[in-house]
Amino acid sequence: MIKAIVFDLDNTLVDFMAMKRQAIEAAIDAMLDAGLDLERSDIKARIDAIYKERGIEYQQVFDDLIFGIFNKINHRILAAGVIAYRRAREAALKPYPHVTATLMELTRRAIKLAVLTDAPSREAWLRLCHIGFHHIFNVAVTFDETGERKPSAKPFLTVLDRLDTVPADALMVGDWADRDIAGAKAVGMQTAFARYGDVFNTQNHGADYDLKDITDLLHIVDSQNA
Repeated sequence: MIKAIVFDLDNTLVDFMAMKRQAIEAAIDAMLDAGLDLERSDIKARIDAIYKERGIEYQQVFDDLIFGIFNKINHRILAAGVIAYRRAREAALKPYPHVTATLMELTRRAIKLAVLTDAPSREAWLRLCHIGFHHIFNVAVTFDETGERKPSAKPFLTVLDRLDTVPADALMVGDWADRDIAGAKAVGMQTAFARYGDVFNTQNHGADYDLKDITDLLHIVDSQNA
C-alpha cells in the first residue's frame, strides 16, 4: 500500500537544469553588454568550473567569476549578471507537464506528500513558492535540516518521521539513481525513477517503477491501494 509519496525537487518536479542553463546564458549576455571583455566560451568555462568546485547551488558564482578576472568586484558587471540571472530563472522555472494536476489528484486520494532535496532550505522553498507548490507540500526536508545528502539514510528517515509513515508504505520519486533510488531502497521505501527528468541517460536505475510521465503515479497508487 502507498500512504505517502516523497518527491525529489530538481529534475523531478521542476526542470532545474534547463532553468539553470537559460539563467546562466542570460547572465553572460548581460555581463558582456555591461563591459565584461572576455570571450563568451571563456566566461562559460569559468562559471562551470566554479559550480564544479562549489556545487550547483552555490550563490556567489558571479562574485567569484568577476573577482577572478579583475582581482576585485566590478559591481556594475556583477549587478547586470545577477539581475539577468534572476529574471531568466523566474521565467524558466516551471513544473514538468502534468505535475500540478497529478499532485492535486494524489491529494484527493489522501496520499501524504513531501519533498526531499539536497538543495538549501532557502533555495528549495523559493522554488516551491515560485511555482505555487508551498500550498501542496507541508513537509519539505532539505540539506540544511539534516546536514547529510542523499543517499545517506538520515534525510530519508527524517522525511518518513515527519510524514509519520513506515518505509514500506512510502514511495520515493527521483531522477538520480545513485542518490534518490539507492538511498530510498536502502531504508526500505518503494521507489519510482523519474525517467522524464533523467539527464544522465540512465539505463539501470534499480527502481521498482519507471515513470515516463508523472501521471504514471496515479496508476501505481490506484493499483496498490485498490
